[in-house]
Amino acid sequence: MRARTALLLAAAVSLTATTAAVALKAGAWELTASRHAIRLSPKPRPGCPDCKGEGGWWSEGLYPGGEMCWCWDRPVRTLRLLPVRDPWPDEPPF
Repeated sequence: MRARTALLLAAAVSLTATTAAVALKAGAWELTASRHAIRLSPKPRPGCPDCKGEGGWWSEGLYPGGEMCWCWDRPVRTLRLLPVRDPWPDEPPF
């Protein structure tokens, strides 16, 4: 019974990770995780008709510079994680 439960849990985790990866790729998002935060950053959409997945273009003229495409102009989503409390705050580090 425990082996079957462990196998089902492993399959569920694998399926969830695969689904999340497909959703992030289809929605043009990049997932970054650290011990302090989980961040979803936008990426240029590969099927964008204006920039063709490049994310922008260089403008020419009197003041040349880069312009960002509308498909990349989305806010960054950040979930800040609470710091782990030290279980022994009065103990020396070594």
